[in-house]
Amino acid sequence: MSIRVTLKDGAALEFAPGVTVQEVAAQISKRLEKEALIGEVDGEPRDLSFPINSDAVVHILTFADPRGRDAFRHTSSHILAQAVLRLFPEAKLGIGPAIDSGFYYDFDVPRPFTPEDLVKIEEEMGKIVAADYAIQSFALPRDEAIAFMEERNQPYKVELIQDLPEDAVITFYKQGEFVDLCAGPHLSSTGQVKAFKLLQAAGAYWRGSEKNKMLQRIYGTSFPKKGQLDEYLAQLEEAKRRDHNKLGRELELFTTVDVVGQGLPLLMPKGAKVFQILQRFVEDEEERRGYQITKTPFMAKKDLYEISGHWDHYRDGMFIIGDEDKGDELLALRPMTCPFQFMIYKSKLRSYRDLPLRYSETSTLFRNEASGEMHGLIRLRQFTISEGHIICMPEQLEDEFRKVIDLIDYILDVLGLREDIWFRFSKWDPNDKGKYIDQPEAWEHAQRSMKAILDRLGLDYEEAEGEAAFYGPKLDIQSRNVHGKEDTIITVQIDFALPERFDLSYVDQDGTKKRPLVIHRTSVGCYERTLAMLIEKYAGALPTWLAPVQVRLLPISDAHLEYTAGLLEKLRAGGFRAEVDKRNEKIGYKIREGRLERIPYLLIVGDKEVDEGAVSVRSRKEGDLGPMAFADFMQKLGDEVASRVR
Repeated sequence: MSIRVTLKDGAALEFAPGVTVQEVAAQISKRLEKEALIGEVDGEPRDLSFPINSDAVVHILTFADPRGRDAFRHTSSHILAQAVLRLFPEAKLGIGPAIDSGFYYDFDVPRPFTPEDLVKIEEEMGKIVAADYAIQSFALPRDEAIAFMEERNQPYKVELIQDLPEDAVITFYKQGEFVDLCAGPHLSSTGQVKAFKLLQAAGAYWRGSEKNKMLQRIYGTSFPKKGQLDEYLAQLEEAKRRDHNKLGRELELFTTVDVVGQGLPLLMPKGAKVFQILQRFVEDEEERRGYQITKTPFMAKKDLYEISGHWDHYRDGMFIIGDEDKGDELLALRPMTCPFQFMIYKSKLRSYRDLPLRYSETSTLFRNEASGEMHGLIRLRQFTISEGHIICMPEQLEDEFRKVIDLIDYILDVLGLREDIWFRFSKWDPNDKGKYIDQPEAWEHAQRSMKAILDRLGLDYEEAEGEAAFYGPKLDIQSRNVHGKEDTIITVQIDFALPERFDLSYVDQDGTKKRPLVIHRTSVGCYERTLAMLIEKYAGALPTWLAPVQVRLLPISDAHLEYTAGLLEKLRAGGFRAEVDKRNEKIGYKIREGRLERIPYLLIVGDKEVDEGAVSVRSRKEGDLGPMAFADFMQKLGDEVASRVR
């Protein structure tokens, strides 16, 4: 009797029952046998030693596969934990998952880990890899598993087991003297982790809750080959060089201050100027495309948010003003602008002739983000977005949706961010009743409509269940920062629920009242986040049209100040952002400073330039351009800014 194993390419092989995943890999090719990390049997990840006893679909996973990579790095986290216990026997183990960029493990230890500790831990990990311990799994009933971890004085593992069902069979993995609670799968031995690096230690609350104890988290990464690790570490250095948190402060674009608060950055004059340029660009483009601008309050009574549903579905994320127990009228800072713009729509009777009606607003919003979630300009408690709502008839929905995508595509292209994004169709989770407005039929209709629109637009998108807004499905535009962290930067949502809740209507051609649909959208997303993305994209060297200072004039001596002042006046009259470096410093020093500050053009002025009515031009992109008539330079600069060259 034999079993049939169907491979990824559809080919089928015959084996005796009990064949292992490793043996299947060996039958396919010697190379695959060598590179195999784990298998996927009927969709479930399995160790290479897993026996296959009936017909199955089997995929052999290598480091190139996400699940294979996760197993490799999860094994790496176990090697890390084993090394820590050898050096710090009193350590209590938390969790140690694989993550996109590597792995981490949480430890309860008497003191924080130092850089010197990480060096010693890394050396001990090397010994564990060199020992090439076989990695084996075993299972225990729940009660025995609890007793097993209690004997090892691992209270966090006991807590995790106690959260599992009474009848659960608990799996463990053993390598040498080390045993850890784990569902697996894992590599066959520790010797497969050829290249690894511990990156940093940081604090992390147990189970992510500020109510729990702060543990010490060690981050690391690992690869099958040293060359891959070296390449990744070089990328990390480049990411550090581009990190907007570092560059934004060095270039005096923004700062943060403890007494102001987390998630509340201060935009300095240069950062505020870039913000203003972006805002004007977006608002002008929206107006060109038929949007009408509104200006609405930063807060509203509880009543408004009860109508919209935010009070029920989003209250924990809002800042509430007032104490209901004291009889105060409750107000809340707005987390979004849609309820306000709906009230503007309702200010008079609307006809089908008025639709589509496109409202836009540069909206300052407030969301009560957890302290651990905030990061630089990426995730904030107060931020500003290019918000907009399109109120339209059902038959106008697809055309308006297409126009929104066209607007977003244009803006991202001009900013140079278009190639860095991808699309996610975010749907509701029908099993999570509390998270969403409970109208199943409407949800299914809205999602079918949106999917059909996306398909007809030819968008390449992934689907994500449970990521919808509480009132409707959405198209999320995703991007990653330089450290690989994924974020939603722009959303487009189809809303079937709030028009009903706010009783929005229009008078149709036949004289009857009808219900419109609403598209919620941003065109550039959050301005602060966009600034962060631009800093990282261009390593601080923003395109000339966006640069807070486009030209810096560098007089060689005080004798050239008068001529330089005249040039400055002409530049500013021409609408350019220019300044003069009047410091009594050598010209070489001034040039170096200007280059460090990523200023697009440095104009050097000496005796020859004064005599000839010229400037000596240093371009950030083109290098030393030499002497140039000032009028010619003005023309060159004007052409570059007008065309928004990147």
